[in-house]
Amino acid sequence: MRVIYPVVVAGAGLVGTAIARELSARGEKVLLIDRQEPGRGTSYGNMASIAVNGFDAVSRPSTWKKLPFWMMDPQAPVTADPRHAVTMIPWFLRFLAAGRPKRIREIENAGARFATRSLADIRRLLGEIGAPELLSEATCLQLYETEKAFRDGRDNLDLMARHGLDYEVLEGDAIRAHEPLLNPAIAKAVLLPQNHFITDPLGYVARMVEDMRRRGGEFLDGDMARVERDNRGVTAIVLKDGRRIETDRLVVAAGMETAVFARAMGEPIPLETERGYHTQIMPPGGADLRYSLIWPERAFMVTPTAGGIRVGGSVEMAGLTRAPNWRRARILVEHARFAVPALKVENITEWMGHRPALPDTIPILSASSTTKGLFYATGHGHLGLTYSATTGIVMADLVMGRTPPVGLEPFRIDRFSGIAP
Repeated sequence: MRVIYPVVVAGAGLVGTAIARELSARGEKVLLIDRQEPGRGTSYGNMASIAVNGFDAVSRPSTWKKLPFWMMDPQAPVTADPRHAVTMIPWFLRFLAAGRPKRIREIENAGARFATRSLADIRRLLGEIGAPELLSEATCLQLYETEKAFRDGRDNLDLMARHGLDYEVLEGDAIRAHEPLLNPAIAKAVLLPQNHFITDPLGYVARMVEDMRRRGGEFLDGDMARVERDNRGVTAIVLKDGRRIETDRLVVAAGMETAVFARAMGEPIPLETERGYHTQIMPPGGADLRYSLIWPERAFMVTPTAGGIRVGGSVEMAGLTRAPNWRRARILVEHARFAVPALKVENITEWMGHRPALPDTIPILSASSTTKGLFYATGHGHLGLTYSATTGIVMADLVMGRTPPVGLEPFRIDRFSGIAP
């Protein structure tokens, strides 16, 4: 029996599900496929933050100076497995290329196109799927232990100011007035009034899938093996169990696996895994936080989400197959207990996942450069949840042949083709 779908979306994380849901809302017949239950892959472990201020270009001289010290410090916010680091040399050279002054400004301007509308788009999406309660009205405090750390972090505040994002600098008693549980040793905090968070990230994905199904979309448990095409473009996908699904429009939003399919289609992309960790602390955690917390210098967050307190972050460059280094998760918890001394770490689970990261830290949101009907959405790094609703809008426009509300030239798939190596 022939199985035909006008649109297939491969990958049921936050990004793929948001795209499938948006297409369904516009009347398209959509099939969403994944080998896992929607939201159970990398998206499961996200920190639930709508990080409106998180679009800075990571590759910059201030980062380069720290990297050699981080590589020698097992507690640093960024670490790399020496064996895997050798294989990353081409990726790292592109990362350095992204740190040129002109390129930094281009990257930040591209990120701002998404970040400045991300909260409004998520509010709209939650309203449409009947789940506005999943958005917490609590916001975020960004922490600095010393005056020097605050001065060193001014770039992010200046970036926010350039793009019209509000913030308020707090110090002394004003910090504790906002969040009494914080350690008095913290010298400064910045209130980020537009950085909200989702109270149940897995529930967010589930409600999008429910809405998609209500509108006629379907989810299929399956593992895509290959894409078939001819001179007209995409014709079908074939699953690993042999099932064949005919389609003429395919969106690949499969996280790290997207690179495998892009390479097979003749357009390799420099996608690398940033292994991230979290510890979920369930009640009684001893800390009733008013805000989510982010500590840039130590690269971690604390978010009251998923029924408890989630502590996570960190970047570990160690590939897809190495066993988790749970010491990374426990270092983050130690940092969190310093920030919030009342935090009790008793009823916990630990998690590790693979963020898909590109060397210039902005995603690929693009039609294929080789094949009609093929589209890519990957490389969101730390901003998958933040950009989820906006990505759904712009990718639905691309698939349907419309002009997206956000210019997508900086996000094209072939942007690395002229950059060595």
